[in-house]
Amino acid sequence: MKNAAALEKHGFNVSRIVLGCMGFGGGWNNDPLTADDLKKARAGVEAALEAGITMFDHANIYTMGKAEQVFGQVLKESPGLRDRIVLQSKCGIRFEEGPGRPHRFDFSEEHILSSVDEILTRLGIETLDILLLHRPDPLMEPEEVASAFSKLKQAGKVKGFGVSNMSPAQMRLLRSAWNEPLLVNQLELNLLKLDWVNAGVHVNQAAGLKDNFADGLLEYCRMEGVQVQSWGPLAKGLFTGKDVSDQPENVRKTAALVKHMAEERGTSLEAIVLAWLMRHPAGIQPVIGTTNPERIRACAEADHVTLTREEWYDLYITSRGVRMP
Repeated sequence: MKNAAALEKHGFNVSRIVLGCMGFGGGWNNDPLTADDLKKARAGVEAALEAGITMFDHANIYTMGKAEQVFGQVLKESPGLRDRIVLQSKCGIRFEEGPGRPHRFDFSEEHILSSVDEILTRLGIETLDILLLHRPDPLMEPEEVASAFSKLKQAGKVKGFGVSNMSPAQMRLLRSAWNEPLLVNQLELNLLKLDWVNAGVHVNQAAGLKDNFADGLLEYCRMEGVQVQSWGPLAKGLFTGKDVSDQPENVRKTAALVKHMAEERGTSLEAIVLAWLMRHPAGIQPVIGTTNPERIRACAEADHVTLTREEWYDLYITSRGVRMP
């Protein structure tokens, strides 16, 4: 599988596709892990490795910490596996914890440091490759975040840092105190949620007033060498086999076009949808969120599909449902 170029420049030899581990560990509750949870996690990891996927994405909140915990058990069972993969996790989201402790975002130094210690413990590792700040905290103090990053790096607990769902201005604010590169920005990008493309197409157009994407975000990441990752890259399966009979016309037509292209190329529906993202020159790295080995293999086929400019535009225009300006 081809490498993610932006991360490769920072010394991380990783696949273009990432396996997101949000579905590992059973339900979003405090129930203990089961033998079936471990079996599913093991099967997912093995399928990813066989398909050439070498990067795995976590967050401390996924299934209330159980996603990392069960992944740690897989690592413990497989000597040498840790050296073959890149592990990324996130922190910063805190769920409601009773009266006066609402669902909130927390980039305080204390929370970042304690979160990483807990992540390392659950995964059973000494060093996390990449830590992302999960969602922008309006109360972020860049100097405090930078202090946490510095302590984590000096202690050998984290190799590199990035963000998720941040604008260029927010990244620049963080960089004003942190003098090392931000390695990643993970964003919701897919063939259905098109603001990230439309924002560029609609410059100097009235239609641009309806776009909901930070101005210049992809361009900033490209110029700064930030790896753009896509969460939700399969658009909740709308173009990969889900019943779309009750969906708007643009969704139905796009699903049909994806199917046609997949049949023409003898590949999976997932491969076409992901290849559309991967054709963009920002070097987007899809983070697929499935634990199904068959679907993991279907997604990995995207690495062997390169869409033409015309095919890319055909999918884009069909999904947006209106003519180009």
